[in-house]
Amino acid sequence: MRALLSKYAEKLERTGLAAPGSILFGGRDDSVEWVGDGPARPLLEEAFERLAVCSLLLFRPSEPWSSMIGLLAGQGGGPIRPSDCESLTFLHEIPVAPGMDAGILAGLLGRRRSAIVPGPGIAAWGAVSPEQAFVSASSVCFACFVKFMADYLDALEAGRRPPDPWRRVVEAVREGAGDFPCGAAGGMELAAGPFRTESEVRAAIAEAGARTVESGLVDSYFGNVSWLLDGVLYISQTASSLDELQGAVDACPLDGSSCAAITASSEYMAHVEALRVTGADGILHGHPRFAVIASLACGRPSCPDRGSCHLRCPHGRHAGGVPIVSGEVGAGPSGLYRTLPPALMGCDAAIVHGHGLFAAARGDFRGAFGAMSGIERACRAEYFDRVDRACADSRT
Repeated sequence: MRALLSKYAEKLERTGLAAPGSILFGGRDDSVEWVGDGPARPLLEEAFERLAVCSLLLFRPSEPWSSMIGLLAGQGGGPIRPSDCESLTFLHEIPVAPGMDAGILAGLLGRRRSAIVPGPGIAAWGAVSPEQAFVSASSVCFACFVKFMADYLDALEAGRRPPDPWRRVVEAVREGAGDFPCGAAGGMELAAGPFRTESEVRAAIAEAGARTVESGLVDSYFGNVSWLLDGVLYISQTASSLDELQGAVDACPLDGSSCAAITASSEYMAHVEALRVTGADGILHGHPRFAVIASLACGRPSCPDRGSCHLRCPHGRHAGGVPIVSGEVGAGPSGLYRTLPPALMGCDAAIVHGHGLFAAARGDFRGAFGAMSGIERACRAEYFDRVDRACADSRT
C-alpha cells in the first residue's frame, strides 16, 4: 500500500498538479498507511475513519490551478459544475467545503468523488485503490482549468469584464504557467511502422499512450488508443491509464468471434466506424485542454441551443484547423460512432464538443501524435487571439 501511495503522490508532483510537500495520502489495507504529514493530517484521519473507502487524498494544487479553483469556489459558495462533458459525466459536480471540518468533509465525500476545501485544497478518495483518488483529483484540475478559461472568454465575448484576479490568472497562463510540453517530446520518437505482429502493435499503442500523457495532451486517465491489424482491433481497455497500457489492451476481432469488446474502451464503436470510413490504421484520442476549451467557448453565449451542444449543434465550427462536432459516448442517435467518422474524412482529425481530440493514424502513430500536438498549440494561440480581440472591442 505504501508503494502505491508514494507512486501516485509522486505522479501528482511530477505532473505539476500538486504543490511540493503538500500531499497527504492515506491508504487502508491490513492497516492504515500514510504518505506525507502536516497540520491537516488529524482532520484527514478522522474523515478517513468515517468513510468506507480504501484511500483518501488531500493536497494543495500548484499554480495556476490553485488560483483558478479558489476563484471558481468563491463565486457563490455552491459547488463547481464542470463544463466539459467528460468531467460532467465522471465528477457531476465538485462540492466546496465551507471550512476544514472532518464531519463536513466526510459528508461531502460520501456523495461525490472529490471536494474543494479551504486553502484551497483538493480532497479525493478511492474505493479500492489509491489510483482512483489520483484520477479524481487530476480530473478536478482538468475540469477547473477548462471551465475557468472557457468562462473567462465567454464573459469577454459577451461584453462582460471579468474581475482583475481572473485576468491576472489568464495572463499567467499566457506566459506559461501550468504549461506542459504540448508535444515537445516529438512525434519522430515514436516507433516507425509498419506494425506486422500483435506484439509490435501492443508496444506501439503503449508507447503512443505514454507519449500523449507525457506531453500534456491528456489529464487523468481519459483518452484511448487503437490499431487495426488483420481484422482485429487492438484498443485500450476502459478506465485504463494511457501511460500504463501494458497488459491493458484488448484484442477485438471485427468478425464478432469474441466478446472482448465488452471490456474495451467505451468508444470502441466510434473507433471501428472511424477506421472503416477513413481507411486509417488506428486512432489516437486525447483531451488537450485548449482543444476542449475551443469547443466550449463558441462565441455565441446567447445561442438557444447552448447546453445541448454535445448532442447537436446547428453551427459549423472549426478550431486549430479541424472541425468541431457534437457527439456523445454510446450508440444513441447522437453517438460518436455516427458523428465522428464523417468529420475525420479529409483531414484525419476532429474535436468532439466538450470531449477531446481524435486523430487518425496511418502507418504508425507519429503523424497522429504530431497532428494532436500541432492542433493543441494552434487552439492555444487562437484562444489568446480571441481574448485580445474581445478586450480590444470592449475598449472601442
